[in-house]
Amino acid sequence: MENRQRICFCVTNDLVTDQRVLRHARVAAALGMDVMVVGRQLPESALLNDYPFPAVRFRLPFRSGPLFYAAYNLRLFVFLLGVRCTHIVANDLDTLPAAYLAAGLRRLPLIFDSHEYFTGVPELMGRRLVRSIWKGFEKWLVPKVKYRVTVNDSIAALFEKEYGLKFEVVRNIGEQKTGVVHAGRNELGLPSDKKIIILQGSWINVDRGAEEAIEAVVRLEGALLLIIGGGDVFPLLRKRASEHDCAGKVKIMDKMPSERLRQYTAHADLGLTLDKDSNINYRFSLPNKLFDYISAGVPVLATPMVEVKNIVETYGVGEVTASLEPELLAEQIRNMLNDENKRHAWKSNLKKAASQLTWEQEKKKWEAVLNAAVKT
Repeated sequence: MENRQRICFCVTNDLVTDQRVLRHARVAAALGMDVMVVGRQLPESALLNDYPFPAVRFRLPFRSGPLFYAAYNLRLFVFLLGVRCTHIVANDLDTLPAAYLAAGLRRLPLIFDSHEYFTGVPELMGRRLVRSIWKGFEKWLVPKVKYRVTVNDSIAALFEKEYGLKFEVVRNIGEQKTGVVHAGRNELGLPSDKKIIILQGSWINVDRGAEEAIEAVVRLEGALLLIIGGGDVFPLLRKRASEHDCAGKVKIMDKMPSERLRQYTAHADLGLTLDKDSNINYRFSLPNKLFDYISAGVPVLATPMVEVKNIVETYGVGEVTASLEPELLAEQIRNMLNDENKRHAWKSNLKKAASQLTWEQEKKKWEAVLNAAVKT
């Protein structure tokens, strides 16, 4: 790229666990662009000592709700007006107001990357006024953005149906890591004599099946449920995990950088993705963890969400559960852990799936978006 470009990625999280933004930033850097990433700073946020790009994190007086989003967008708008950049990426609708206004005033190309169907998130369900405000922003801004990206075909179809607009689909497929030396179970504090079931995710919130996973695992012998991440149900999960019948059966860990998380995923015998069909966003979700499990060679147990079910069944890498009732879920997990014929077939299919579902292939679509924006 001539006349070196500088691209600014904008998010409302603290950057630590955002794998998608990091992957997209690396592609931009490989194309010769300078990269900056902007997020938020929370009291509990980990340091970014090893973060590969210059990063700015705003300290704000509010953690959530309308005042947080207003404060964040105001700070972001002022920042974007003054920072040296040639392109802006708004990740999700909650960064789009500030990014759109700043890009418009500065006449800079703007890319909108929708990580989810934001106006369908469960936090907005039952909150008609708040949802209508965000829907208003979406209707006002999304049709005005020239470069549009999202995470899967289902969400792209929703946007196209509503606005008649095409979105490029770039799925959350992780980068293949070769030559990685994994820490042993003892080093990671994991038992050597138990099957490991993992449920991971930065936002393990209500209706993502974590509570049911715990109730299923307490009914199993010789298994440990490892929950890694964060979310609004984590206090409840920790309380439940501290109870007597969970001793030695449930281990809960906070969010961690993706490189560290891979060390734990590599030791799992089964990976869970248990979103419920309680809202449109979950129904059409295609989470990072599904591809992380596949890359690590871990069989998957999933609820029948459209995109997830399609991957699991198309590639034959696990099973879809018909019920989250603890007794039935426990029985299905037990069978999946102990049926060696199935496990042999899954392991073979996982290798094939991992060889086909690669970031090397997926990133070409993101490269095309960046190259088109540069030519603007």
